[in-house]
Amino acid sequence: MISTSDIFSIASKKEFEKITLKVFRHQYEHNAVYHQFCTLLKKNPSNVKRITDIPFLPIQFFKSNRIVTGTNSDEKVFTSSGTTGMITSKHHVTDLSVYETSFRQAFSQFYGNIEDYCVLALLPSYLERDGSSLIYMAQDLIEGSQHPDSGFYLNEYQQLAEKLITLDKEGQNVLLIGVTYALLDIIEQFNFQLNNTLIMETGGMKGKRKEMIREELHAILSKGFGVKAIHSEYGMTELLSQAYSLGNGIFECPPWMDILIRDTEDALSPIGYNKTGGINVIDLANFNSCSFIATQDLGKKYENQSFEVLGRFDNSDIRGCNLLVQ
Repeated sequence: MISTSDIFSIASKKEFEKITLKVFRHQYEHNAVYHQFCTLLKKNPSNVKRITDIPFLPIQFFKSNRIVTGTNSDEKVFTSSGTTGMITSKHHVTDLSVYETSFRQAFSQFYGNIEDYCVLALLPSYLERDGSSLIYMAQDLIEGSQHPDSGFYLNEYQQLAEKLITLDKEGQNVLLIGVTYALLDIIEQFNFQLNNTLIMETGGMKGKRKEMIREELHAILSKGFGVKAIHSEYGMTELLSQAYSLGNGIFECPPWMDILIRDTEDALSPIGYNKTGGINVIDLANFNSCSFIATQDLGKKYENQSFEVLGRFDNSDIRGCNLLVQ
């Protein structure tokens, strides 16, 4: 059996590799969808000896299957955002305490004690629907901060701007976590020069604005908020862990998470450092669902184990990743 303490006490690369292979064997045996996927690829514990041998389940499977390891019932079902009529992803979570441990421990690793912050969340498109894992995390961080001014904002830009300026002048450490288009909206209406505030964008124009490259976006946000760097969170409905960027779009993972890059022409072939390819995620916090996910994001990994997100595949770019997708 794999325990939560096994996952969240990983302290070395060797330990990560050992537990990753253990999780693979467990999910091969106890996750029916993943077992079928591995069987089609002729992969099993006898020929998966290294991390690079592990098959990564295409993320689209979360739209058409209940991806669960074991027989426990759901405690929560997180759903992805989508326009009307779209099929959304569903992440069936059988133990919410694993998610809570994952995001609390990761936040602490990158940012320290949550009680040192006032947490302001500008997440309108997420607040306006049910089932958002980001809202669940933000709510927990808001409560954990124990700051009387921590809270969610929908479209109250005036109120939020006044709060930001006041708290910053008081020397209060503030974390403003926001969806990209809403952060752009507020800096178009107000001028900021913030010295004690971290701006963290979670990505996503949600069809509200044209997409733009990271360098352009972060330059606009940095100038608008009067800060030196824009922080970012890399997470998704199908994961229970997040990677963080403290600036320049360079992300790092917590010890129980890792990124591999796959060949864009051959989804089953990993590629080396400094090359652009599809992002595969190992998220050991997903040991009750699937820890090995082939995303639709493009990225690049570096020798120091950091990585960059460079964009997304369009449908014509997804090759060799559609086995079993219904």
